[in-house]
Amino acid sequence: MSDELKKLREQIDGIDDRIRALLVERARCAHRVADVKRAADPDATVFYRAEREAQVLRRMKEADNAPLAGEAVARIFREIMSACLALEQQMKVAYLGPEGTFTQQAVLKQFGHAAQTVPLASIDDVFREVEAGAVDYGVVPVENSTEGMVTHTLDSFLRFNLRVCGEVELRIHQHLLISENNKRENISRVYSHSQSLAQCRQWLDTHLPNVERVAVSSNAEAARRIRGEWHAAAIAGDVAAELYGLSKTAENIEDNPNNTTRFLVIGRDPVAPSGDDKTSLLVSTRDKPGALYRLLEPFNREGVSLTRLESRPSKSANWSYVFFIDCEGHQDDPKVQAVLKSVADEVLDVRVLGSYPRAVL
Repeated sequence: MSDELKKLREQIDGIDDRIRALLVERARCAHRVADVKRAADPDATVFYRAEREAQVLRRMKEADNAPLAGEAVARIFREIMSACLALEQQMKVAYLGPEGTFTQQAVLKQFGHAAQTVPLASIDDVFREVEAGAVDYGVVPVENSTEGMVTHTLDSFLRFNLRVCGEVELRIHQHLLISENNKRENISRVYSHSQSLAQCRQWLDTHLPNVERVAVSSNAEAARRIRGEWHAAAIAGDVAAELYGLSKTAENIEDNPNNTTRFLVIGRDPVAPSGDDKTSLLVSTRDKPGALYRLLEPFNREGVSLTRLESRPSKSANWSYVFFIDCEGHQDDPKVQAVLKSVADEVLDVRVLGSYPRAVL
């Protein structure tokens, strides 16, 4: 070993020791934060501050981190904050299971690996457990850049009185998986979630045109199922492949290379402004000409940008609809407040589902 290499390694060892010492110091400070919160409010149960974490992550991501990428630095700080938060309170976060789904990946991206993830059988179950207080938060898929809205999630907001507390954007890479006893040329059926089958439609039409496509409750369930089934394959992601010991016989088979799914974090408490926020609304309009125009005009007048507009049957009467709206800004912002006041004068009902930080990572 050269003297220069030896000196560089010794320098790295010294830096690592300082990083470790600073991490311990940060953890002790976080522990004292919990003590201060409990002293101020002995009944305090919520220690997670979504707006505070978003501000820290933005600051780390936007700093001069060369030669490291800003997002890489922010991801490191996500895990540091996750570990420190666990000293105050370990988060319990429900998601659409079983283990290995993309929704679980979204949970870990948002809350870090120190959070306790709770797999549930359906989106309804996630909403129900959050509403009952059995878990702190839930994470549910709401839209995909290729296949559009997840209507089940939208409909659940009509039945449950919960808040949107955050959003997660996850790049989705789909792989064709087989068990060790199977061969690709013998595949007669492919299992996956209906959304994933749709996201890989062109690839399947080209490479497996005569293979049966079977929709199941989740990609992870597809991966679990084929472990003991002959002539079967699954479409799922990296986590499911690793968890169930499957081989990738084809990688990144999604038709759109920029395929991204957006997830919502649902909870019971409001989120304070972070400086770069969105607001989600649920609006019931009157059944009369020009209703949609009158709903949208205040957004244009106040200069508040819409990021999503979706209609769903209201469930209360035939041919009656509600609108799900996402807009830029926090509900405490003066412009958004002006929009809400004007909209309330024109519609049957407007419900603020929540204001929350825009996805950082």
